[in-house]
Amino acid sequence: MRTQVAIIGGGPAGLLLSQLLHRQGIDSVVLESRDREYVEHRQRAGMLEQGTTDVLRDAGVGERLDREGLVHHGLELRFGGAGHRIPLTDLTGRTVTVYAQTEIVKDLVARRLADGGDIRFEAEVVAVDPSAPSVTFRRDGRTHTLECDFVAGCDGFHGVSRPAVPGVRTFTREYPFAWLGILADVPPSTEELIYANHDRGFALHSLRSPKVSRLYLQVAPDEDLAAWSDQRIWDELAARFATDDGWELTPGPITDRAVTPMRSFVAEPMRHDRLFLAGDAAHIVPPTGAKGLNLAVSDVTVLAAALTEYYATGSETLLDAYSQHCLRRVWRAEHFSYWMTTLLHVDPAADDFALRLQRSHLDYVVSSKAASTSLAENYVGLPLPGLTA
Repeated sequence: MRTQVAIIGGGPAGLLLSQLLHRQGIDSVVLESRDREYVEHRQRAGMLEQGTTDVLRDAGVGERLDREGLVHHGLELRFGGAGHRIPLTDLTGRTVTVYAQTEIVKDLVARRLADGGDIRFEAEVVAVDPSAPSVTFRRDGRTHTLECDFVAGCDGFHGVSRPAVPGVRTFTREYPFAWLGILADVPPSTEELIYANHDRGFALHSLRSPKVSRLYLQVAPDEDLAAWSDQRIWDELAARFATDDGWELTPGPITDRAVTPMRSFVAEPMRHDRLFLAGDAAHIVPPTGAKGLNLAVSDVTVLAAALTEYYATGSETLLDAYSQHCLRRVWRAEHFSYWMTTLLHVDPAADDFALRLQRSHLDYVVSSKAASTSLAENYVGLPLPGLTA
């Protein structure tokens, strides 16, 4: 078997890359270890920067996004019993859109299959050769080799792609807390996201749709999920979101719950020979800044442009600059995500002095236009990397 670009991983990064290449006449094969049902239903967040929505529209998968996505022009920082709105659009001229990653994957799978795309589900990749580019995978009880010009490793943090990069350097930070996240069949109690800092810990009120809410609580990394009844979850959320003006949180049936540890991670370089890493295979951010999916989209947009230049002209200039272009944006997003996380969460080791500093910082962010603008421009997303050598 042979193709131009072998893509490992059928998540949003791999599927979007395949779609972007298809629109430039470049062939690819997507290898995904899970079945289609699993891929299309695994729950993930979905706060999209304006640049991400622009890319999805340009890729031909924006119809349902435009119809069902919830466009937001601001967010709220809540602390000390009061809410403080950050007017994202007024400060930046840009918006963010709530549209679940699950739905993006469904849209991409449907588009690729309708266009005759080659997605091989239940294909477990067992080896990658970055130099004589090829991918070895198992499917239907048989072992196959897919030869190619390039390999795109979009197979996540635990995939086989990153270990195939010799001498890769990694940078990691573990956080002393995790998120207990729930999906609930109840209309959101807010029209815009609420990021709450409370003495008992952080809380986030997000949205999934006009009828479904997504909420999170700061908990310990080793938290026992079984100890959290529905009533305890709603009581704790209500306490952390409470305001002096009597704002109320509406509870409802919880349909999904999980505890997610929080960490920052970056691997450098993101390229070795003919193998290119993208998305979670190369970097992880704590979810506070809503950057994970958006960084993956940025990576594959850069990679698609570089591959397009190569097949059109034979030039490898953009391919050679791929890691440099991506990492500049990755480290900016890593810092913003770290900043949002430490600004809003309660560090269990913090003393009274540290807590007073945190409150002072929050007061400054909501009272200073310059500080609010810095938050806003990072949150809505900085421009995609300029593609020059």
